[in-house]
Formats: sequence, C-alpha cells, structure tokens
Amino acid sequence: MTVISIRSANLDDAQAIADFHVKVWRHTYRDLAPAQAHAVLDEDYRGRTWKEKLASNDGNQLVLIAESDDRIVGIGAAGVPSEPIFGGRGEIKFLYVDPEFKRRGIGRTLLAQLATHLGKLRYQGAALSVVKGNASAIAFYEALNGRLAGEYVDAGPIWRSQNIVMVWDDLTNLIG
Repeated sequence: MTVISIRSANLDDAQAIADFHVKVWRHTYRDLAPAQAHAVLDEDYRGRTWKEKLASNDGNQLVLIAESDDRIVGIGAAGVPSEPIFGGRGEIKFLYVDPEFKRRGIGRTLLAQLATHLGKLRYQGAALSVVKGNASAIAFYEALNGRLAGEYVDAGPIWRSQNIVMVWDDLTNLIG
C-alpha cells in the first residue's frame, strides 16, 4: 500500500511544484486549452509564479503538497477570494492530483485541509472555478456536494477560459 503524506509547501518546493503543475495541467487541459497556452505554460514560467506565490507574505494563503515516496502526487492552495463571483467565500485556488494517483482520496483530503484553513480565516464557505468542459473535476466536486453558482470568463495570465464556479456554503461539507 502506498503511503501519502500531506504537508505545507515552502519556497524550496517551488520548482518541483511548478514541474508537477505543468505536467498535470497539460494532461488535464490537453483538449480544453488552446495550443498557444500549452506553448507558453512551461516549467520556467510556472517556476517563477510559484516562487512568487511561496515567497509572498500572504498569511492568508495555504499551499499543500501531497507526496508519495518523495514524489509530488497532488497540490492544493487556498486563500482570500480573487473574484467577486465567489460571493465572499474563501477560494480554493488550485487542486491538482497526478492522474496515476486519482481515486485514492488525495483530492478529498487536500480539499478538507484547505477548507479547515479557510475556516480558520473565518470563511463560512468555499468556492473554486473550474474550466468549462473539465467533466471529471466537475463530477468530483458535485460528488462532494459542491453546487454550480455561476459562470465567468477568467482572463488568466495565458488564456481566457470559460469557467464555472462551484461553491460550498458550509465548510463542514468539505471538512467532514
């Protein structure tokens, strides 16, 4: 049986997170994102953005890493909402699980820990955006009692994606 551990990320993890993020992002969005986005989003680009994120003094942010045998198999991040459409709920900013490790409870565990963090920040609920067409992620969130709360265009740093907003009005639905 494979042991999965979850810990808070630190600045030394930035490039490993970036490499993982790009790998899983390319797999997830291979049919959803335009070719230009795939060309621009590389490990160097993500490495810089993760270094900035992890070096920031944002005490409201939490970045988690799930590992198996010293290999990153999942990442998650949460903090202050970035979009008004989230309605004052805390935001799940990233949640990626290695396709080889899906259906092992990693995503659910990361979400529970991120929701606990949002609760400590005094948010009653959580929200996240997911690219329209990402059926497996949407089904996963619906299975965790997330509900569709709207749609918007995410201008993003690379491509303008059509996103849907999933919300949980009660964090205990994610924590429990």
